[in-house]
Amino acid sequence: MSHGLDTGVLAITAACIVLWSVLSGRLQRFYISAPIAFVVMGLAATHGPIALVHFSPHSETIKSLAEVTLALVLFTDASRVNIHRLRADIGLPVRLLAIGLPLTIGFGTATAFGIIPGISLWVAASIGAIVAPTDAALGAAIMSDTRIPNRIRRLINVESGLNDGIATPFVNLFLAGAVSTEMAHAHSLSNAVTALAIGAGIGIAVGAGGGWVLTQVVARGWSAPGFRSLVALGLALFAYSASIEAHGNGFVAAFIAGMSFGAVVRIDLEAVVEFAEESGGLLSLLVWLIFGAAMLVPGFQEAHWWDYVFAVVALTLVRMVPVAISLLGSGLDRFTVGFVGWFGPRGLASVVFGLIAYDTLDPTNGSRVLSVVTVTIAFSVLAHGVSASPLAARYGAFTAKLSNQKPEHQATPGIPTSANMSGNSRKTSDGKD
Repeated sequence: MSHGLDTGVLAITAACIVLWSVLSGRLQRFYISAPIAFVVMGLAATHGPIALVHFSPHSETIKSLAEVTLALVLFTDASRVNIHRLRADIGLPVRLLAIGLPLTIGFGTATAFGIIPGISLWVAASIGAIVAPTDAALGAAIMSDTRIPNRIRRLINVESGLNDGIATPFVNLFLAGAVSTEMAHAHSLSNAVTALAIGAGIGIAVGAGGGWVLTQVVARGWSAPGFRSLVALGLALFAYSASIEAHGNGFVAAFIAGMSFGAVVRIDLEAVVEFAEESGGLLSLLVWLIFGAAMLVPGFQEAHWWDYVFAVVALTLVRMVPVAISLLGSGLDRFTVGFVGWFGPRGLASVVFGLIAYDTLDPTNGSRVLSVVTVTIAFSVLAHGVSASPLAARYGAFTAKLSNQKPEHQATPGIPTSANMSGNSRKTSDGKD
């Protein structure tokens, strides 16, 4: 029987999901996280003696799946960072996002421009912005370890939930600048700015409007409780797709919509966003499978010594120095500053931005970006995934000896952590795990 659907790819994907589901507990004892497992399974399914299917990084299906996944994650992460509760302890997150993130992008740009030969400043800036966002899901053991002070887990959670959305305009503007240089197309930058403005406008309208409507219909009893969890999923996809249709930036629209929605909703936000978050979590695993299947081998085949040097510097100095600068005067212990600085894994957003850059830039620059981004992400998945549990145990033991008067132990309102699909149970960062 003939199918338009590639049933071979579907079968492999389903088998990988089942395999991780039944073995996740055992594998996690050996510090094998979900991203590590799915990258390896994607690699094994497409390369080597048991290669069964083939993926291309230029595939529109792959790119579309990755983009929709990021839009969902941006919406749910942003919606969880309740603005009203964030105000009670806003200082540390603002330091990392307003000072640390721009510095990280700047340091990454300078490093790429200084190390990688033959690239323009625009391409170097694109690389710096692509590898800047962090992803707490790559070190779920840290987020779920109650030995780590609630304030520090909350800080990492808020930063990783917001920095990918904040980095999105930088990535788009820098890619537009690179394209305008390649094609002598003067309107690329102005078009990118316009797209960001359209996306932001649609995001506010969809998020705030959808949140207000949900609040009203729940108060009147018009909405069945069992179906309310579909609202967040629908709004995330609508904000993204409507912005694309209006020639806006879909990622900015999803991110702003999530923040607006979370600020307006007055009912149980956890129950409303849970289904959208779980859907995004499952799709994220598929993106890691795609990373191993479509990006890993081409990226490493094109890699040169400077890509490896950049990856090491990006995961250490480029991240840790800006974090240290942004946290000067906060009173946090040096171990805490180093812990937060190291825990900056590159994840889903970097994968999606890398695919977009590969598809947007000319073949030469696209391959350069693909190789350096792939090597950086691969190093991060391995290094941060393996070190998460041991580092959490060591840091937790250290903070247990600190005085309760230290900033690490300052009381702070809880914000639910993102749902993780790594096999750990859902936990919140309210200190009552």
